[in-house]
Formats: sequence, structure tokens, C-alpha cells
Amino acid sequence: MNLVERTAHNLRHVGAMAILGSQAFVAMFQPRYEVRAWLREMEQIGVRSLWVAGITTIFTGMVLALQTAYSLPSLGVKYYIGTVVSKSLVRELGPVLIALIVGGRIGAGMTAELGTMQVTEQIAALRSMATDPVKKLVVPKLIASLVMLPVLTIIGDLLGILGGLIVAVFQLDLTAGFFINDVLGSLTLSDICSGIGKSFFFAYSVTIIGCYNGLTARGGADGVGRATTNTVVMASIFILISDFVLTKLFYNLF
Repeated sequence: MNLVERTAHNLRHVGAMAILGSQAFVAMFQPRYEVRAWLREMEQIGVRSLWVAGITTIFTGMVLALQTAYSLPSLGVKYYIGTVVSKSLVRELGPVLIALIVGGRIGAGMTAELGTMQVTEQIAALRSMATDPVKKLVVPKLIASLVMLPVLTIIGDLLGILGGLIVAVFQLDLTAGFFINDVLGSLTLSDICSGIGKSFFFAYSVTIIGCYNGLTARGGADGVGRATTNTVVMASIFILISDFVLTKLFYNLF
């Protein structure tokens, strides 16, 4: 396959994912609403990912605090640890790390689940019964991701700031009150809106990529494995690229 054919092939996949994303978005607002399926997916996507999000962000906050204090000691940066940790986590590191780690987990799970259904012809069986696979399978996962990934991002930001607080108090000899006042004084509404806004976009993108790769899996178990790997790679690359675009957009907006 030459460069032109590969480019055309990739563009077809991007177009097909865009179509799936638009279909899922429209289907979200169409009855009937399967609340039980939504709650089941929220438990799978959100609750079971909480420990991953927590460990990732709390140690990220601790590392940020240590690196900032130890790298620039002559500038007295340790007195602004709260600002550095909170701004970095809330605007950038929190949403991106949660999306990369949790998004990779849930995206791979979606692809494996739907891919298995596809290769065992369960998707075809749904269509034969006049059931829309997008409404039945994709929409609950999309709604759960749009709810739970921002929630995980907020929890992760708080735990990351807690990690910075622990280092500031026990390693850098700052008081908890000083650190918390610094955090509250530096964070703005635009910082919070920027981070949460990114998490919604990441949730939507990861879900559509994961579901598309699952619904288009071919070739039995080997094909499902390839589709799962593609989901993790595609989602990670897309998150990092879109983070740059969204950062510029949100800085202009806020």
C-alpha cells in the first residue's frame, strides 16, 4: 500500500468515526432511555477506574511539588508550590493523565467487548431484530464516559493537590494553611473550566474510537486483539494532539 492509498484509507476511517460520533450524539437524545445500562456502564467506567486515577494523580502532585522545590531553590519557588501544583494539575496534567490512563483502559475494554460481539455475529443478530447497535451498545458507554471522566478528573485534581500538600508539609516545611491559601488564591474559574472542558472532549473521543474499532473488528480473536491495540494507540495520540489545540482554544476563550 503506497502513501496515497494509506492516506485515503486513514481518511475513510476518520470519516467513518465522525459518522459514528454524530449518530451516537443524536441517539443520546432519542427515547427510550436505558438508565440501567447507563448506571452499569458508569460503574464499569468510573468506579472501577477510581483507584487508577487516584494513584496516578496523587503521586503526580507529589513529584511536581518535589521537582519544583528542588530545581529552583534559589528563587524561593517552594513558597509557590501550591500555585505550581494546582495550576499544572487542573489545567493540563489532570485531564490529560486521566484521559491517557483511564481512557486507555476503558477504550480497550469497549473495543474488546464490542469486537467480541462483532466477530461472534452478535451485532448482526441485533440488526436482524431491528435493534440499532449504536443506540443499544454505544450510547450507554458514551453517556457513562461523559459523566464519569470529568468526575474522575475532578477527584484526580483534588488528590493531586493533596499529594502536593503532603510533600509541602512533610518535606518542604511549609504549613498546610499556607499551601491551601496559595492554591485557593491562584486557581481561577477559567482554570477549572478549561480542565473539565478538556475531559468532556477526551471522553467523547476515546469512546467513539473504542466503539468504532470494536464494531469494525474482523478476523476472530486475533482481529479483536489488533483492534484493541489500535484503540490504545489512536486514543493516546489523539488526546495529546487535541490537548494542544484545546489549550490554545481555551486560553483564547478564558
